[in-house]
Amino acid sequence: MSTSNSNRRLVPEAKDSLDKFKYEVASEVGVNLKNGYNGDISAKDAGRIGGNMVKKMIQQAESQMK
Repeated sequence: MSTSNSNRRLVPEAKDSLDKFKYEVASEVGVNLKNGYNGDISAKDAGRIGGNMVKKMIQQAESQMK
């Protein structure tokens, strides 16, 4: 049975920009991320970061559709 990674990026060149965006959003919501491993943050904080990233990306896409 093969395993697939659903977290692969469709545009690998965007990795640096997405990482920068993640740190910006984390700062905005008050979560202190450090460079490297951040597996010690709570699921709640990780969800806040990811949720706010998605929210901002949707807002940006909607504004581009106008």
